[in-house]
Amino acid sequence: MLATSLFRFRYCGRTAILKRPLTKAAVETDAYGIPLNPTRSVNELLSSYPMPILSSTTFRRLHELSALIPPAEGTPEHDEMKRELEELVRLVEAVKLVKLEDCPGNTIADGRIWAEGKGIPLDNDSSGDDDGVQGRDLLSLASRTLNGMYVVEANSRG
Repeated sequence: MLATSLFRFRYCGRTAILKRPLTKAAVETDAYGIPLNPTRSVNELLSSYPMPILSSTTFRRLHELSALIPPAEGTPEHDEMKRELEELVRLVEAVKLVKLEDCPGNTIADGRIWAEGKGIPLDNDSSGDDDGVQGRDLLSLASRTLNGMYVVEANSRG
């Protein structure tokens, strides 16, 4: 049985509804609707990205920077650690490919995904500030500031 799932998400102040057919049969869930087995795989996602190659020089340099002794070259430990580091580099490179230039200013994208008809109403402005003071203007309300920063007295004893 193929199912169609609806997802609502908010990105840079815009709400979109995604309708996508699932290519797999319905997932077996427990009484609360939680899947009994994983439904997605990071490895499956990353398989579409090219595998980077760490040179021996880079591998040694990473160990030097982290004050670690690298395993001897040619040993199974060396090969395994190098493969794991290459996988981490591939993950970082995949994250770097995500384009966020649609976001105006310094906003942070809202990555929450909710099933259709569920979740928090995202259109509400729950700030509750009736006076409209926001951002750096809040510094004028502080009793002590220095160079655009709040000053907080702290006990010097740890």
